[in-house]
Amino acid sequence: MMIWLSLLALVMMVLVMSLAWAVQKRTRNAGWVDAFWSAGTGVAGAICALLPVRGAPTLRVWLVALLALAWAGRLAFYLVRRTSGSAREDVRYARFRQEWGAAFDSRMFWFLMVQAAVGALLAICVMLAARNPVAQLRWLDVAAALVLLVAVGGETLADRQMHRFRVDPANRGKVCAVGLWGWSRHPNYFFECVGWCAYPIFAFDPSFHWNWGLAALAGPLAMIWLLTKVSGIPPLEREMVDSRPAAYRAYQARVSAFIPRPPKTTPGLEATR
Repeated sequence: MMIWLSLLALVMMVLVMSLAWAVQKRTRNAGWVDAFWSAGTGVAGAICALLPVRGAPTLRVWLVALLALAWAGRLAFYLVRRTSGSAREDVRYARFRQEWGAAFDSRMFWFLMVQAAVGALLAICVMLAARNPVAQLRWLDVAAALVLLVAVGGETLADRQMHRFRVDPANRGKVCAVGLWGWSRHPNYFFECVGWCAYPIFAFDPSFHWNWGLAALAGPLAMIWLLTKVSGIPPLEREMVDSRPAAYRAYQARVSAFIPRPPKTTPGLEATR
């Protein structure tokens, strides 16, 4: 049954991202695909968690499924509002469109299939967290829920700080280094990865009678790889260096790329606010 549910997650994500590809092709705005991915991953994870294997869903199953839906709903709503409220395409996809030229649509389809595979893997991690056979809720489950709530709160705060910075005309052409963005160049991505660490904690069985739980570690590892090596930090940083070379290189020299920590106070570097 676990294998069939995993295949179901993959099929659902392939269908969702195929629809996302069709929408971006029609609108000529690839920023929509992120909203499809977020909603699809959360819904696929919740469905695979709630589908019965043996007996009725436990309290842990409902908790994990609801947390996955809450994460997906918050992020998808933010991304829809950001995409619909902007006349410009997300800089990452705009750069891909420029670099890929006439091959953009075909290459974008396969790029989204990679994202579908990652989304399916994350949905499977949600399922594994929900299927932990330990009957009662444990302190580990409470800790996992707190990790996810803190991560969603941190990502929400980072998104709001960036939104306030962008809508202020006085900041046009500048680099955002306010709030969390003064401690990490990508605090939203950092908290996104932290949130996925909650599911291995839900899935972990200290007695090691259920080793499937260890496979949930693939979720945060896949998310870290996707955001730091593929579709997150690399294209965004390239675009920022091209558009604001002096200011952004100074920002890079001063502020951590990923894990938040106090900025360096190197003499001669301008403050970017």
